[in-house]
Amino acid sequence: MANIQKRVGKTGKTTYRVQVRVKGKTPRTKSFNRLTDAKAWARDVETDLGRGRHVPTTEERRRTFAQLSKKYLAEVLPKKIHNKDQRNFETRLGWWKEQLGDRYLADISSADIADCRDQLEQTLNRYGKPLSGATINRYLAAVGAAFKHAVKEWHWLELSPVANVSRRGESKGRTRFLSDEERNKLLEACKASPHPELHLATVLALTSGMRKGEILSLHWPQIDLQRRLVLLTDTKNGTARTVPLPQFTVNLLEEHGKVRQLDDDRLFTHKADFDLAWRKALAAAGIENYRFHDNRHSAASYLAMNGATLTELAQILGHKTLAMVARYSHLTEQHQQAVVDRMAAKVFGDE
Repeated sequence: MANIQKRVGKTGKTTYRVQVRVKGKTPRTKSFNRLTDAKAWARDVETDLGRGRHVPTTEERRRTFAQLSKKYLAEVLPKKIHNKDQRNFETRLGWWKEQLGDRYLADISSADIADCRDQLEQTLNRYGKPLSGATINRYLAAVGAAFKHAVKEWHWLELSPVANVSRRGESKGRTRFLSDEERNKLLEACKASPHPELHLATVLALTSGMRKGEILSLHWPQIDLQRRLVLLTDTKNGTARTVPLPQFTVNLLEEHGKVRQLDDDRLFTHKADFDLAWRKALAAAGIENYRFHDNRHSAASYLAMNGATLTELAQILGHKTLAMVARYSHLTEQHQQAVVDRMAAKVFGDE
């Protein structure tokens, strides 16, 4: 039931304080300059509360984005044990705090979020280039996650202002992979490198498609040399997976294991100068526009060209959907055409 009180301030200004009480619910209170607005709000709140919809209390309406950001980073993010991008997430949410920190959550609209998104489009990265659509979408994902938690878990809001904001288009993804000649040159340069683990790490990347972080954090108990499998438990998307290895890679692992220290089960122990050694190997091989992560693309491309389906690629690379491996579809299609041609030649002859 609504109770409206007329109040006259010291300056003579008249306001109307509305309090709506529904049994079993926290009272909702708000002040208006006009009586008609007060009555309309009271009717709407009574209807919403009666239907079980969330209506922010006065305390909830006074919560700021800075409070939301602080609470989310302190209580929610640390529990996301598989969040490999935690530092970047904190940076992105910190940017939103700079834009919206003092604003009340209830006053932040979709238009405000869209304005900030447009501001991101005018921002340059460290290379002096505009932020990509993918980067802008990650900023939106960060603020969206915080608002979503405020709605679903803390009931600070009824709706997230991020939900109706359009994302930006993203590129289809980088598919740089090594030619046979480039691959041979790179492996020779890695083998000649003074870094004792660069060659093995590069071969692992090229033959398994594992990420750099997954490779350099490997421990011997994760590797089953007899079954030629690697068990990854702490992955980027939080899903454990097994990665098959070719015998060539297993042979290198067995050799590497002969010089391991028995009291240290880490596979790679020389991480500090790894990146420098990688860059020097690229230079020695004369390879440009190629990153260590591109070894993952090379592995996927080799698999696709040798008959792996998109489903198999997704399983090996650890993608939850086929969308991430769709960039290799043209390579699998070439193999499928060859399969059809061989079938036709065998069944129908040369017709």
